[in-house]
Amino acid sequence: MNLKVRLAAMNFLEFAVWGAYLTSMGRYLGEIGLGANIGFFYSMQGIVSLFMPAIIGIVADRWVQAQKMLGYCHLLAGGLMVALAYYCMTNEQAIETSVVFSLYSFSIAFYMPTLALSNSVAFNALQKAGMDTVKDFPPIRVFGTIGFIIAMWFVDIMDFEASQMQFMTSGVLGIMLFLYCFSLPRCEVNRSKEKSSFAEAFGLKAFSLLKQKKMALFFLFSMMLGVSLQITNGFANPFIASFASMPEYADTFGVRHTNILLSLSQISETCCILLIPFFMKRFGIKNVMLIAMMAWVLRFGLFALGDPGNGVWMFVLSMLVYGVAFDFFNISGAFFVDMNTDAKMRSSAQGLFMLMTNGIGATIGTLAAQWVVNQYTITESFGDNSFIVGEWSTCWFIFAAYALFVAITFTLVFRPVDPNK
Repeated sequence: MNLKVRLAAMNFLEFAVWGAYLTSMGRYLGEIGLGANIGFFYSMQGIVSLFMPAIIGIVADRWVQAQKMLGYCHLLAGGLMVALAYYCMTNEQAIETSVVFSLYSFSIAFYMPTLALSNSVAFNALQKAGMDTVKDFPPIRVFGTIGFIIAMWFVDIMDFEASQMQFMTSGVLGIMLFLYCFSLPRCEVNRSKEKSSFAEAFGLKAFSLLKQKKMALFFLFSMMLGVSLQITNGFANPFIASFASMPEYADTFGVRHTNILLSLSQISETCCILLIPFFMKRFGIKNVMLIAMMAWVLRFGLFALGDPGNGVWMFVLSMLVYGVAFDFFNISGAFFVDMNTDAKMRSSAQGLFMLMTNGIGATIGTLAAQWVVNQYTITESFGDNSFIVGEWSTCWFIFAAYALFVAITFTLVFRPVDPNK
């Protein structure tokens, strides 16, 4: 089979595993009475990302071939997801928060490192085949987003959004990928006896960049923007689903197919990647990052103002804006790091960028967002279903105000010399 097709299939399954529950888990947690804990569940993605990718990466570099390590991680993560689904299915009337949280946390502890491992496997295979990774990898990676979207649609169409079956879907896909990994091209391990320092092994040397004012400010704003990253993943689905408690909105498409509506965000993300080179050349890195920050303001503000009825166009626009909000900062930020760091620590610096945004920032953001949501909403039962209802608009306006504060502060404080502008 063609190498690109094989790697595309790997990426498809890699992100389908995540897409099966990432945008709908909050809805299910609200359904089983754990709506006040949504932020804690989503924050675990950031917490485990602080250390698990580094640990698993070292094991893959030195002792276990990366494609096998990728498989083993998916076996453990998928098995734990199946166990989570089985527990929820057999204990519907007496679900223990500690059990659900533990099974979920251990599962994502093994899943999060696979995001980096799958890239390593793809890069290794392409390089061995003499291909250009810069040119050939992006079309392969696009199939990851397609897999994420299709998994979202499957969960929606099968009516799994408020069911533990979303975890079962994720687990089965993960076990499928475990089996598939052993057909992937072999990655070599580095069995060199040369010892590296603790700082080198964990990429901690990149923290020396914080001595530079420009880089310290950049990483600070990366963390501040990272606060916004997981808010809609955790709360957008239960928010839109809450309109089902209002008779005038209960039968609208957005309420009945929330995941399909939310998938427009991922479709937008795929398309916006293609716009980045034009915007970078035309406006420069700082302005592209600022555009991303303002897009977050719109993302949250449109949620506050919209509804699934006559105001559904605001929800749709919010989904389309997400591509700009997510991609423009993440990719332009990665370029900024690449252009402003020494080649010897470039990979570590990129790791620090991800740690500040998807690790520390996203963790703080989900916990803070949960506190805000808890202040303005409550979980109520309507017939056979439970919804998180209350002053959702106030919550989204608070998130929008925070994003606007970050954008204004960034404009006034961050003044790098931009070679692209």
